Amino acid sequence: MNPSDQHIRISLPAQTLELISNDGTLVRRYPVSTAKNGAGEMRGSYCTPTGHHIVRAKIGDGMPIRTVFVGRRPTGEIWTPELHASEPGRDWMLTRILWLSGTERGINRLGRVDTMRRYIYIHGSADTAVMGIPGSHGCIRMHNEDVLELFDLVDAGTPVNIVQFSVEDSNWSELQSSAKPVREAVFVQEQQVPRDMEWDGHDAPSRHVIARNAAGFPIGTGRLLPDGHIGRMAVLPDWRHHDVGSAIFERLLQLAKANRMSKLELHAQVHAEGFYTRYGFAVEGPQFMEAGIRHVRMTRTL
Repeated sequence: MNPSDQHIRISLPAQTLELISNDGTLVRRYPVSTAKNGAGEMRGSYCTPTGHHIVRAKIGDGMPIRTVFVGRRPTGEIWTPELHASEPGRDWMLTRILWLSGTERGINRLGRVDTMRRYIYIHGSADTAVMGIPGSHGCIRMHNEDVLELFDLVDAGTPVNIVQFSVEDSNWSELQSSAKPVREAVFVQEQQVPRDMEWDGHDAPSRHVIARNAAGFPIGTGRLLPDGHIGRMAVLPDWRHHDVGSAIFERLLQLAKANRMSKLELHAQVHAEGFYTRYGFAVEGPQFMEAGIRHVRMTRTL
């Protein structure tokens, strides 16, 4: 598969790795363990770097599961509980290695923040390693069976974004206390949408998605109506251009597919038309005004 056909998103708060096709389809979701020291890009911090990366190299193809690597080379050992007990302090890198390289100059590329020169990998781990909680020295640990599968699903060059937010979906009764402040801030206050238009009565039957920062505060939202209409996509200003909108929208697409919806529709603000086009949506009809903002109707068949 062409690396540009799919991407990886690693959520530090959720401790998950998702492989997603670029039409929004969730290919796989795995539990992981990132740095015990949290997020950070500086050399020597033992933190997991954030931001945009690529899989620079794939190492270990064809080697037996639980092969032990040191310096990206197999040692000839196979991990066993007995070997583990004999070297209890060893940081095990097993099975396969996906070596990451940052793509954002000054953030995770070059100098003391260079991800590749920090030797940050996605790799297999000892069977005793716990996933779902931070525990690594900076790398992204996975179960051996999971990294073996992921290795075969991705190519060198696949984009990897490591983010400091998580995404969840639920009904309105569960998420309204989180969605309301975001929509009030973005639509009512920032965009001056009349409050009686914003709260239109369609929330209760809809499925909602919330993005939260590492502290658990809501930073973005969106909804899917039972008729396949996607709307109320909103991200707080400080979190725009951090992949939050993409993560919310991809979860909405996944919900639509899970509910076997055949056609999706949305009303996009004109400036966001390109965002939705990337997910296969096409404009139908002329521009129109909605809540004093210029929109276009866009649709996509699933």
